[in-house]
Amino acid sequence: MSAVLDHHDHDHAHHDDHHAPTGWRRWVFATNHKDIGTLYLLFAFAMLMIGGVLALAIRAELFQPGLQLVNPELFNQLTTMHGLIMVFGAIMPAFVGFANWMIPLQIGASDMAFARMNNFSFWLMIPAALMIVGSFFMPGGAPAAGWTLYAPLTLQMGPSMDAGIFALHILGASSIMGSINIIVTILNMRAPGMTLMKMPMFAWTWLITAYLLIAVMPVLAGAITMTLTDRHFGTSFFNPAGGGDPVMYQHIFWFFGHPEVYIMILPAFGIVSHVVPTFARKKLFGYASMVYATSSIAILSFIVWAHHMFTSGMPVTGQLFFMYATMLIAVPTAVKIFNWIATMWQGSMTFETPMLFAVGFIFVFTMGGFTGLILAMAPIDIQIHDTYYVVAHFHYVLVAGSLYAMFAGYYYWSPKWTGVMYNETRGKIHFWWSLIAFNVTFFPMHFLGLAGMPRRYADYPMQFADFNALASVGGFAFGFAQVYFFVFIVLPTMRGQGVKAAQSPWESAEGLEWEVPSPAPFHTFETPPKLNAAANKVIG
Repeated sequence: MSAVLDHHDHDHAHHDDHHAPTGWRRWVFATNHKDIGTLYLLFAFAMLMIGGVLALAIRAELFQPGLQLVNPELFNQLTTMHGLIMVFGAIMPAFVGFANWMIPLQIGASDMAFARMNNFSFWLMIPAALMIVGSFFMPGGAPAAGWTLYAPLTLQMGPSMDAGIFALHILGASSIMGSINIIVTILNMRAPGMTLMKMPMFAWTWLITAYLLIAVMPVLAGAITMTLTDRHFGTSFFNPAGGGDPVMYQHIFWFFGHPEVYIMILPAFGIVSHVVPTFARKKLFGYASMVYATSSIAILSFIVWAHHMFTSGMPVTGQLFFMYATMLIAVPTAVKIFNWIATMWQGSMTFETPMLFAVGFIFVFTMGGFTGLILAMAPIDIQIHDTYYVVAHFHYVLVAGSLYAMFAGYYYWSPKWTGVMYNETRGKIHFWWSLIAFNVTFFPMHFLGLAGMPRRYADYPMQFADFNALASVGGFAFGFAQVYFFVFIVLPTMRGQGVKAAQSPWESAEGLEWEVPSPAPFHTFETPPKLNAAANKVIG
């Protein structure tokens, strides 16, 4: 086989050079799905670091009672920008990076459907990120209305609010283009013989996520456009002085915001559904039920938005509906968790770093799910709404959920990306360091919230001091763990330092991505692989 490839390369050297530019042109004009995936992942990590610095500034301020480092105005800016940057700059682009890298490889496609649009949707993110981060240097500082951008605060902000709205519009356009690309790629470019119900779970979760994105990003665009016209063009959508209703903003925002939560977790479910079967050395238990559960979560996500608004004066009938609808979402989520555990049951499990992160994900995500179930109950939520209990809940779902799954995906697929194995010892250090530091940071917040400490406050009374000090120490430890990950794990593999990776470094891994060499060549599947009917195995 290698002889054939060498002969082919010699004959088509000029052809390959033409299609694989070197230097800065390769990245600026990138249309190759692998290069664009790499760009997305690097961008997301840079934004994770910026958002993390803001988080550490918040935790440094809250280390002890009294105002230490920042004034309350800057504190509000930090909480707002930390949320916006992490959600729109780190988590979402990182999953799009995984999609770009892996979906064509998993379905046997030569590339994404719309290669130039793929390039455009990435480069749109750079000016948006510069605008968001640069808003700190505008008159009056960054937006300070919370990441949810609630009116009437947004109507009182300085010019940075307009920059934030513009940046979100650009990021939304990028997301919609990326989603269209993913949907068309998955529906039209699968290898012959790969039916939808034989597709890898990661492709399934992204297909559903892409539909969610197309459905809800325009809703956010509408809400922030109304905010913009309220600010500058004399409308009164959300301004009570002109007959507007701030609560209407909350309804519109959360109709976007709750599906958005699932946009940030469904691709994580897909990654974990690949890692767990590989290291349990068993097929995924209940593949079809996983697909239906993912679809159910997506559909139900549209009818639960007002559980974020139990304290806004909703009638009891409304509270009951949203309470029961929210609790219903626990059913398909529990199906997924049951299936992962059933996959591990009596498997020949080994605990390499990807599996550690996957099992850590299942454990901590389940805790986050249970606290979500508690928050779904209206009478309890009314007591602990807008306290640190809510902060603990969504960080258990988003940090230990989305982020841990991404780490699992990185360790699982990076040998295919870079051609070298990461350092297993360092990977395990990263896992245990992250797991312990994360729980030290966010577990005490449950108690703070139950004791009544409100979130987004720059100061607090003495009785909350001990848990806050503990959380701050854990937060800094967690932040440094991610710096360790980049410097000692990612950079060496990017430089090609390490043991050369086999074509399939995990002996029991299944899927078309393991049918190409490591590192994956610049062009893969130029002729679609033919699959046999029984499994996604290449014939011949």
